[in-house]
Amino acid sequence: MQIFNNWNVIAKGWYIACPSHEIPKKTAKSVEVCGHKIAIFRGEDGQVRALDAYCPHLGTDLGIGKVDGNWIRCTFHHWAFDETGSCQNIPCQSEIPSQAKLQAYAIEEKYGFIWIYPDAEAPEGMTDFDELKGKEIVAQADIAFERSCHHHICMMNGIDAQHLKTIHHLDIKMDLSLHRSELGTQIDFTMRGQFPQTTWREKLGQRFLGSTYQYSMRYAHGCIGLLTMMKDVRLFPPLFMIYAYTPIAPGRTRIQPIYVTEKRKGLVGYLLSQFLLFCTRLAYYMLRDEDGKIYDNIRFNPKLLLSIDKPLAEYMEYVNQLKPSRWSKNRGVE
Repeated sequence: MQIFNNWNVIAKGWYIACPSHEIPKKTAKSVEVCGHKIAIFRGEDGQVRALDAYCPHLGTDLGIGKVDGNWIRCTFHHWAFDETGSCQNIPCQSEIPSQAKLQAYAIEEKYGFIWIYPDAEAPEGMTDFDELKGKEIVAQADIAFERSCHHHICMMNGIDAQHLKTIHHLDIKMDLSLHRSELGTQIDFTMRGQFPQTTWREKLGQRFLGSTYQYSMRYAHGCIGLLTMMKDVRLFPPLFMIYAYTPIAPGRTRIQPIYVTEKRKGLVGYLLSQFLLFCTRLAYYMLRDEDGKIYDNIRFNPKLLLSIDKPLAEYMEYVNQLKPSRWSKNRGVE
């Protein structure tokens, strides 16, 4: 089955449900993730749970229900469900039918958001930057926006070497190295090259950053992109940015940018972290608008790929070996 650029397939992976602050303790809310309605609630213990939204009794949305301890109660007839989706209490009778059960979903809170995996258990957690593993971080979300193409197409922007010259006027010849994770759900692209000195941008970059430049894109589950800029350059630490992609309807993709950096101690450390977040945002805005009109007006059809397009071919191959999720069935996939 082709998964790449296929609106009928939702690959297994981590998708943003909503910002964490929207679900305070003892509250519930329904959200739509990849066209699927999910009820999210935070129990008295502070942990977030996620279930299919509609009560198996008469179909009431549990998102308008009440959190009872660490259960969610349907607002209509007060049936109570635990984090596994099993009904634990029906007020009008003691017997609970075996069919009184909902699909539960794995949850992780990270980078200021609640992320959902389309199964009760996830084989691996949310992806991370290697340089930030084990460190306390600061995350800053920008305003989400939409594009008029499939998220698989948007995601390839970071590894399209040709467009660095044609769109962004960066004449950088880069060597590519690849690494895939054992589960096959993650692929790393690292691009390295020498700074030329033909334009003012390139001369300025070489003066402050050194003669070489490299950046990496880590793709996870075909729906998350982790960009690391300013790798191994002088006078500047790396900049980290996340692109979280969610298909919201055929022909529409939501993109959530998130800036990330290490949390540093003291006032000076705080100011440095904020400065790096600002620099990440600035770099993102310098490039974003130059690409936007392309991805809102594209009919992707890769009939003729060049050797320089090898990263794009590798990415398409990677996506096609991902696994479809149960959410795909709601989009016509058997």
